[in-house]
Amino acid sequence: MSQCPFANLLNPDTYAQGMPYEALKAIRQQGPVVKIDDPITGVSYWAVVGQTELDFVSKNPGLFSSAKRTAFPMEFPQDEVDLIHCHTIINMDPPRHQKVRRIVREAFTPKRVNSYEPAFRAHAKQILDRVVDRGECEFVEEVAAELPLVAILELLGVPIEDRKQFFEWTNTMMFADDPDMAVSVEAGQIAAGECINYALKLAALHRETPMNNITSALLDAEVDGQAISEEDFAWMFILILVGGNESTRTVISHGMRLLMEHPEQLEYLVQHPDKITAAIDEILRYNTAFIQMRRTATEDIELGGQQIAAGDKIILHYHAVNHSEAVFGDDAMSFDLRRSERMPKLGQQIRSFGIGQHFCIGSHLARLELQVMFEEIIPRLRNPRLQDNIAYTRSYFVNGIKNMHIRFDTAATAD
Repeated sequence: MSQCPFANLLNPDTYAQGMPYEALKAIRQQGPVVKIDDPITGVSYWAVVGQTELDFVSKNPGLFSSAKRTAFPMEFPQDEVDLIHCHTIINMDPPRHQKVRRIVREAFTPKRVNSYEPAFRAHAKQILDRVVDRGECEFVEEVAAELPLVAILELLGVPIEDRKQFFEWTNTMMFADDPDMAVSVEAGQIAAGECINYALKLAALHRETPMNNITSALLDAEVDGQAISEEDFAWMFILILVGGNESTRTVISHGMRLLMEHPEQLEYLVQHPDKITAAIDEILRYNTAFIQMRRTATEDIELGGQQIAAGDKIILHYHAVNHSEAVFGDDAMSFDLRRSERMPKLGQQIRSFGIGQHFCIGSHLARLELQVMFEEIIPRLRNPRLQDNIAYTRSYFVNGIKNMHIRFDTAATAD
């Protein structure tokens, strides 16, 4: 077992003050695959922190299953796995996974996503318009959360007037470990139930007045000659909602934090706005939205010099891999917006969206939202600085920021 003097990677307190960069480096120094105890659940696990090993696990679903115990890093009762979590694409193995993924993929093709750019930019301008003259804002809810939530709700066919309710539901579902974000695990389950009921109402609405969006793509599709059940649709609805909302909000928030911590790099983007697109890869690398996912070994196998037994819990720690010195060099722990100038294939080396069959289907959508938001933020919120301490989310799953109060100069006062 690991003897490192740091907290369990599956303890939410480990991340309550932000990402434990040094602790993750200590794990990487032990090897690409490290056995760690989890005294909270009593289920020990293998932390995969080497890129080669993470890629091997991700690309071999027959050896490392997402379905057996889900792809989520937490522990669930087996009956919950079999009755509930099996309905979401992230917890499927081949061949069912590819069949369902093919349905969803059509809604996220680069061509279709690129067509959203004018609408996204209009939303982004409105978001900045609401705060720019004040010289201060709570960045997470007022800026970072807005476009991802509006975008995914529009793609799902949810009216914009319901977005505040969904913001609260997704927070409650995702952050049940954080006492500031949810009352209890039960509150998260209640919020999920509310989302399911909403999804079922949306399905009924589609039957009366057909839509042309992700909702219709799911409801009108067939898998093995059968329509997707309303239960499957409801859980897919939740997964797409959370994946398309929380993740991008998190990266925008951390991106702003990093720019404030490195004002010289921010000024570089102010002077060279054409470099913002390339800078997105480094923002994605440095603070991944989803910290880690799970797989379950289906047979005895050697991985990274370790003997893995059938049934063992495997944790794919994307954040640790994204800071690997072996991949990104001796300065992997440093934030450098110009890294892509030295590493032209940086976007292919980061694992922020995973890799293999479960590579994030909405990655193109997320990149577009990030690009649009930072192209609007950087020239308008000048000289941004923290007003109070950052409040990080107590979660070992989503690398979130709860709130981040900032002050800034408007473009007019800066000029």
